[in-house]
Amino acid sequence: MAYADEKAKAKATQLTANFYKEGLEESKQFRQDYKKVFKNLIKASEMPIERSPDGLIKHIIHEKMKTMEMCVDIYMQFLDGNSRSGKHRHLSEEIFYVVEGSGYDLHWDVKFDCKDEFEWAWEAEPKKFEWKEGDFVYIPPYVTHQHFNADPKSEARIIVINSRIVKKMGFDWFEQIENAPGF
Repeated sequence: MAYADEKAKAKATQLTANFYKEGLEESKQFRQDYKKVFKNLIKASEMPIERSPDGLIKHIIHEKMKTMEMCVDIYMQFLDGNSRSGKHRHLSEEIFYVVEGSGYDLHWDVKFDCKDEFEWAWEAEPKKFEWKEGDFVYIPPYVTHQHFNADPKSEARIIVINSRIVKKMGFDWFEQIENAPGF
């Protein structure tokens, strides 16, 4: 009976939305923009540099740069000698490649439960991961983390990659716990 009632109600009700039709038009516009507006080549001179709460970074790929890449954000992070990044966490996993220098990461693993709502807690003591030029480091989702340059005389540079997909799914959980020096 409920199905028949819903069917009759749908046919008798004045239409109140155009979501599907609007979606088709938005998709058509996106496809046109993708070919004409979005870039598949970004010159080094077009990559913006930012002094952020996480430190000095050069955006290689970012969603606001209108690139054809739709899934990841990539930036180069500069760590002065004996300095550090900010401390933060986000729901997407992160990877980075060490281009220059040596240092270490501190990772505070996350514990969570989902009863009536998400409950998050982080380890009191971090795990330490030492890295050097040529190394690759993986940071699991929502792990609080921070990068440290262990060399007092030389800069370290890392290429950081984050997925945009989790954010676009509605999990835009990104928190700055501690700012980098100079911010």
